[in-house]
Order: sequence, then structure tokens, then C-alpha cells
Amino acid sequence: QVQLVESGGGSVQAGGSLKLSCAASGHIFSNCRMGWHRQAPGKGRDLVSIITSDGTTNYADSVKGRFTISQDNTKNTLFLQMNSLKTEDTAVYYCWAACGRWYGDHYWGQGTQVTVSS
Repeated sequence: QVQLVESGGGSVQAGGSLKLSCAASGHIFSNCRMGWHRQAPGKGRDLVSIITSDGTTNYADSVKGRFTISQDNTKNTLFLQMNSLKTEDTAVYYCWAACGRWYGDHYWGQGTQVTVSS
């Protein structure tokens, strides 16, 4: 079982920065994919960024060049550095891990609120 706990959310003005962290505990398989999703009010949950076990990263077009995903060497903590924040980045951000065979075991954090004001 994997537990994910996010932190670092908050309120910031447009153009500002925030850094989210996700502390993972439990059995993190070496082949887990990890990432961040977000859900804005009244909308579905969308993938923001993903990082694979070999360090390959991908980003949604809406955040490319502004957000950076990373993880520490032990792979127990996942980060999302968010720069040049826009009001449309306002959402609940969820840490996510896909582990196991065929990445079929999915785990979610409880979410952290990010609010960007104009």
C-alpha cells in the first residue's frame, strides 16, 4: 500500500510561485510513475505533469515552461515547482502514483488547494 501526502498549497497573486511537495510512504516500486493532477471548480481532474522511473517528464501544454516536476533521489518525495502562476491554475492539486504490473495500481493524495488571484 502507498500513502501520498501533499503540502505546499496556498494563495498567491498572478505571476507568483509555489512549490508543492508530496511525501510518499509505503512500498514505492522502482517502476512507479508519479505525477500531479488538478481539478478546478466545476471541472474534471486533469493531468498536469508526470515523471517516470527513469526521470522522463511530460507536461500538459497549459503548464509547459512554467511548471517543473522533480523527485528526490530516494523517490520518496515528489515536487512540483510552479512559476508564473495564472488565475486559471487555481485548482486542487493531487499527487498520484501508478505502480505495479502495467502500472495498474493507482494511488492518490488528499489534495492541496492552490488559489491564484489577479
